[in-house]
Amino acid sequence: MTATRKIDLAFLGVGALWLAVLGWLVAITPREDGALAVTQSLTPGGWMAWTLPTALFFMTITGLLIVFSYLALRFPERPRMGVLRFETTRGDRLFVTLLGSAFINLAWLGLVGANQPYALILCLLYAAAIFRWA
Repeated sequence: MTATRKIDLAFLGVGALWLAVLGWLVAITPREDGALAVTQSLTPGGWMAWTLPTALFFMTITGLLIVFSYLALRFPERPRMGVLRFETTRGDRLFVTLLGSAFINLAWLGLVGANQPYALILCLLYAAAIFRWA
């Protein structure tokens, strides 16, 4: 078996595990009238209010790290110079995107308040710009 095939199979297993955890999270989410009660705690009486949106946030970060790890192993790249004026790799651009998205969301909360999904649209545009030109 080639090394590439081993990498593919390993990440396929990790992806399957990630999907299983995601399914488990949805399965343990409390329900009200048959619908998911996403604002209720996944661990009643626990020390932290883990809700489904909070868990999905961390699952998304985990999924991104898995995908970018796979891409780094499977398709290595050389750093490139962009508008940020320093060399960046895919991982660097992911970090800058996540950091910038955090600031966009905090600014949105401070200036606009509610309607956070609109901030997500702005974050996705920011991410597209970073990955294209940075």
